[in-house]
Amino acid sequence: MKNSDGRFLLLFVAVAILSWASAYPVVRIALHDFAPIPLAALRYAIAAVIAAGWLLWKRPARLRFSDFPQVLACGVVGITLYNIFFNCGEMTVSAGAASLLISAAPLMAGLMAMAFLGERMSLWGWAGSVLSFAGVVLIAEGQSGGLSFGSGATLVFGAAVCGALYTNLQKGLIHRYGALTTIAYVLISGALFLSPWLPAGIRSFVHGSFASQASVLELGTFPAAIGYAAWAFVIGHLGATRGAALLYLLPPVTMLLAYILTNEIPTVRTLLGGGIVMAGVVLTNTWGRRTVISKAGRTLG
Repeated sequence: MKNSDGRFLLLFVAVAILSWASAYPVVRIALHDFAPIPLAALRYAIAAVIAAGWLLWKRPARLRFSDFPQVLACGVVGITLYNIFFNCGEMTVSAGAASLLISAAPLMAGLMAMAFLGERMSLWGWAGSVLSFAGVVLIAEGQSGGLSFGSGATLVFGAAVCGALYTNLQKGLIHRYGALTTIAYVLISGALFLSPWLPAGIRSFVHGSFASQASVLELGTFPAAIGYAAWAFVIGHLGATRGAALLYLLPPVTMLLAYILTNEIPTVRTLLGGGIVMAGVVLTNTWGRRTVISKAGRTLG
């Protein structure tokens, strides 16, 4: 890698992590003037306009008709339902706690892949899974409503489940179209399903405070659009496995931004639970995958 590429790599890592980490505290700021679902509708309408502009500019491979159901499913699960659960959950869950609960999504994606796609997990993987979910319970019990049905923590955890399901749903699309093209199609799909709440989002924007208006514009531009573009550059240089390790930076960066933007200070319980969640995720991702040798001599991950 050339030195100039290395400098750009650090820049794009910073842009991606800061963009995604900003979503947690900025959503809480926007919720002062927006209802949760209209906020998601307006945010992704902005992101969809950016995605459509990118598609018109780059003119990538057109979406096959046979892939429409998969793109629509990704939009419903990864954008619409994820953001409904997440925004509703953040009405009562702190930004730092939400980021730690969402950090369990990759682990759940692995469990889903094992259940539905035939992937294998070692004893270390199971140990990491149990450890992470213990951390999730510890964090959730420290939030308003605890683990009761419909509490903020369970809604955010529901968003993490949607994120995990979306991770597996999009795999075939990324293989056929590439990461940026796939996310562009998915953003437009998710925005369409949220469009019934768009008029309410626009009314809230017109009558909202400057802070809330700026928050929505930031959410639609950086976490939903620019963050993914920057991440595609990072993955292209580091690969998916090495790049995924950088996602461990999200919770601490989120907590720092939450403190700067909203004066939020995480509780000791949240920090302890977060440490347990992250330890479990690291354990699973490092030693949790079982390598299987097939009869034909091929290595199966």
